[in-house]
Amino acid sequence: MGNVIYIIGIGPGDISFMSDKAREAIEQSDVVVGYTVYVELIKPHFPEKQFRTTGMKQEIARCHLCYELAGQGLTVALICSGDAGVYGMASPMYELSGEYPDTRLMVIPGITAANSGAALLGAPLNHDYCLISLSDLMTPWEVIERRLRSAILGDFAIVLYNPSSRKRSDYLKKACDIMLDAGAKGTRACGYVENIGREQTRQEVLTLDQLRETRVNMFTTVFIGNSQSYLKDGHLITKRGYQL
Repeated sequence: MGNVIYIIGIGPGDISFMSDKAREAIEQSDVVVGYTVYVELIKPHFPEKQFRTTGMKQEIARCHLCYELAGQGLTVALICSGDAGVYGMASPMYELSGEYPDTRLMVIPGITAANSGAALLGAPLNHDYCLISLSDLMTPWEVIERRLRSAILGDFAIVLYNPSSRKRSDYLKKACDIMLDAGAKGTRACGYVENIGREQTRQEVLTLDQLRETRVNMFTTVFIGNSQSYLKDGHLITKRGYQL
């Protein structure tokens, strides 16, 4: 086909979570490009493909690599974990597209961590919800704090991406303090899932006060219920509003 780049969400990592459309796009591609960790997840399932990888913090170089390969007449698959349009590579690829007017982009959706994690916890997102990343690499912490406060004031269920790293080990605790200060009760129902769709997947449900004292890693997705959410038999449930 040539001069086509598929921007593909591969889901949480297990091949069974990948859509048929995503698999077809990879099969139709000459070369697969991605962050090293994500490439290793799918490489065994596409042994005949050529793979190119870049490391952490090399996202823009990865985008340019895709465009350069497409310019050589190759069909390219750029893979992202979860969904490519949720904290993924779809945005920078479109932002750079003006430099490569002869290349066509096609986004293939995937299951983002909010949805795959929610399925493990029960029904935490069954009403209005929002996603907030705690990473301040590209978003000032003041903006993140304002979004956390606004989400509590709006009584949204909240999903926290990037809740921790080696340099940000206390960010989840800071976020909990902000939400408590904004009016959330310490008994608010919460949960988290580690390594969604991969080996050693683990999920827990707990209160906001307990979450504040919990250490999580960078592969964790955190769920904060709204004021009507509750815990039942190890599950986090957000009411839809039906009269039962």
